[in-house]
Amino acid sequence: MNKRTTLHALAAVTLATATLFGMTGAQAQASNVNLGVAIPAATHSFTAGIVFWANQAKKDLEAAHPGMKVTVKTASGAPEQANQLQDLMTATKINTLVIFPFESAALTKPVAQVKAKGVYVTVVDRGLTDTSAQDAYMSGDNTAFGRIPAEYIAKALGGKGNIVALRGIPTTIDNERMDAFNAVMKAHPDIKLLDAKPGNWNRDDAFKVMQDFLTRFKQIDAVWAADDDMAIGVLKAIEQAKRTDIKLVFGGAGAKGMIKTLMDGSNPLIQANVSYSPKFMYDAIKMTAEARLKNEKLPPTTIIPSVLITKETAKNFYFPDSPF
Repeated sequence: MNKRTTLHALAAVTLATATLFGMTGAQAQASNVNLGVAIPAATHSFTAGIVFWANQAKKDLEAAHPGMKVTVKTASGAPEQANQLQDLMTATKINTLVIFPFESAALTKPVAQVKAKGVYVTVVDRGLTDTSAQDAYMSGDNTAFGRIPAEYIAKALGGKGNIVALRGIPTTIDNERMDAFNAVMKAHPDIKLLDAKPGNWNRDDAFKVMQDFLTRFKQIDAVWAADDDMAIGVLKAIEQAKRTDIKLVFGGAGAKGMIKTLMDGSNPLIQANVSYSPKFMYDAIKMTAEARLKNEKLPPTTIIPSVLITKETAKNFYFPDSPF
């Protein structure tokens, strides 16, 4: 028996065994994909969207590919997520991982350890500090996410005024956004960035940060709150302080409540937004699973464009049934 005949015989035995146990060839192939998904818990509306889309991907993939296993884990912090990676490796025995890191630096080594065990790794959104720890990366356009608000604010202020900024959780994407924002502002020397502090993409934290800004600075013309949840906290602080100097609050990511406000024109401080949908979590899981079914690899980097959302275009970004 030559080598080719032996391989055909082995394939026939494998298929016969699968059929004996009620599995088709496609099902047997799907059973080779054991995919773990590690994401932040729904601590705010954007991550609620991430959790929603991850579970939707699990449902759709397991229905479309009987035999495929998708395990979704949510974590409330970086240490918990690192522990979950160990559990996915040792107990669940995954061979594929799609991870939305809670933090970049803290998760880089744990993810690298998973990849070193032969697991295929797709990182989503919050990138790692060492890209050799991943096979593929998918994200929205974080440079545009910082650049677009900066350009809009600079134009709205006529190139002159005082602004403050609220950053997110310390991650590579937060750095990308802030760097892009600052790069635009360098061309507008008459706009002064009074301070930029982390609001952690959380409305309560942003409320406290904005209260501090309002106490310290008597004239603020515009606020960049780099997330719609933070923008809600900022608006609440402004309202409570009864400040009338602020002309514009620019959030981001296109949360349905903020888009509805933009459409209705119900708050004059909300004049524009920038797209960044959590649905990319669904796309990343689905694309990774289907690539592994074919024993293929994804492109090293996939970037989903972020665009300006105005009152005129807001209806195209309004999804009332979404959790975000």
